[in-house]
Order: sequence, then C-alpha cells, then structure tokens
Amino acid sequence: MDHYPFVSIIIPTYNRDHLLSLTIDSFLAQDYPKDNYEIILSNNNSSDFTQDVIDTYCSQHPTIKSITEPRQGVHYARNSAAKLAHGEILYFTDDDMIADPSLIREIVKLFELDPKIGSATGKIIGRFMTPPPAWVKKHLINQYLSLTNENRPDEVVISPIDMVYSCHQAVRRDLFFRCGGFNPENTAGVWVGDGETGLGLRIKHAGWLFAYTPKSVIYHMIPETRMTLAYLINRIGNQGNSDAYTEYRKHKNRSRILHDLLRNHSIRFLRLIKITLKDILKGNESWHFLPARIAYIYKRIAYDLKLYNDAEFRKLVEVDDWINEKVER
Repeated sequence: MDHYPFVSIIIPTYNRDHLLSLTIDSFLAQDYPKDNYEIILSNNNSSDFTQDVIDTYCSQHPTIKSITEPRQGVHYARNSAAKLAHGEILYFTDDDMIADPSLIREIVKLFELDPKIGSATGKIIGRFMTPPPAWVKKHLINQYLSLTNENRPDEVVISPIDMVYSCHQAVRRDLFFRCGGFNPENTAGVWVGDGETGLGLRIKHAGWLFAYTPKSVIYHMIPETRMTLAYLINRIGNQGNSDAYTEYRKHKNRSRILHDLLRNHSIRFLRLIKITLKDILKGNESWHFLPARIAYIYKRIAYDLKLYNDAEFRKLVEVDDWINEKVER
C-alpha cells in the first residue's frame, strides 16, 4: 500500500473481562503501521473487572484510550467512542472477537478500489467454545451467529447491497457522521431498533457502496449459550422488533400501523409459517426455527402495538441522528 490512512478501532465492551484481553491483544498485533491506528475501548457500564482490564492496557499502550458510556446500549457505546476518534476510517468490532494480524491492512485496501465505497467488511469465522450441535453447524453458520456464510464466494465483492455486520465493519468517518451513526439495538434491556441495518440503509440511500474481502479475517468466539433453542428464539424474536422499527421509519405514520397489522402483516405472517414448515420438511431448516419464527411474529405484533399506543416510544423510534440527538431511556 502507498497510503496508510489513520484508522480508529472502536471496541464497545460490557461484562466480558474474561474475553476482552484476547480482543485487544489481537488488534495490538496488527501488521498495520503502529502510528497509523488507535484503539478506543468503550465501557458500557460493566460491573465485572472490565475497567481494570481497560486501565491496565491504557497505562501500557499509548495507542489505546478509553471512554465510559453510562447510557446502556451498544449504539451509545459505539457512537460516543466515534466522537473521540481521529481516524479517517472508523473500524467497529465487539469484545468477543479475535482479529487476524492483517485485518486492518486488508480491509483498508477495499476503500482504494472505488471512491464510492462507504462501508466495508471481511470474513467472520466462528470459534466455538464448545463443540456445536449438528443443527447449529448446519443452519447457523450465517447471519444468525454473525458469521460469514460458507457459501459466499471467496473473492472481493463490491455491491450496492449492504452485507456488513457491526462486529467487523469499517466505514468512512465523514460518512458515518453524516448518516447519524448507529441506530439503537438493545437499550437498557429493551430492544428498540435495527442497529447497523439502519446505518446501512442510510449509507445506501446516500448513494454509497459496500465491499467485502475474504482476506480481512476475524474470529467470533461463540459460547455454548448461543448454541441453544433459547438463543435462536431470542435472536429471531429480536429481528421482529428490528423489522417493525425499520418498517415504521419508512412512513412514520401512526395510522398505518393497525392497517398493516390487520391486512399486510397477517398475510406475511401466515406465509412465513408456511415457508418455515416447508423448509423444515425439506431439511433446509431444523425444527428449532418454528418456535423462533412464532417468537418473531409475537415480537413484531407487540412492537407495533407499542408504537401505536405509546407516543413517547414513537418519538424515540423517529430519531434520525443518534450521534447528536440527546435521548435518555
């Protein structure tokens, strides 16, 4: 590379003192020039020894700085850290990831391929902390565990379609702020919005492209708790919340909520159950997906009803800029 842009690596963290060191060490070991990147640790109200881990690293490594974000929610932790960042490229990951040494170098190369690339990602490989059940290996090596689908071509992809997970995401700094940062996800125990999906939609609508390279590799540590029916029900159930949030923001019209529930959504839900049953019978999905999709429908209906009845909640959902808006929950 002829040009090494300054990169800010942003790691939000919450109660993972047992894993955080592995993540930090992997980014300290990058083969990218040491003077061209920084690491920002954003402690989101951890109650374990996370802050002790952070303090130790900050005292030993001048490239690492930290922030404490008292508002509960990973979007707050990411967005607040971004305000401290100096990089022209912001790279976001999580506190249960282990980076390959060439991760930053390879992901930065993508931005040189086309000036319209706004957000980029790479390969995410699962590192299972216990042997996964057969149904997990067959059906969850994909978005459900934030892993790269094994069927993805092993080549660079540039596309107008978002393919980026926030655990392995690089984005141009100026674009990130123009697009208002990350939308909310789990906020103080309440699943509010669509997270990186909302950011990706704004990037897309602004006319930018997305890119993927298999050479920028990160490993996602998967605990036993994510290889259960309960996890899948929660994961797909939360997708119902996210989809309801995304759908409402297309029109922000309260009067459409009940109409969609009674007509459009009821048809969609029946079709979803029918398709799920067919996929289970064909072996394309395991039986675990049936209760999970029922949870999706339940969460979506409950979210829509809350939107319809709760004016303060609608106000929260209608926030467009989560970087600058002062919203307390």
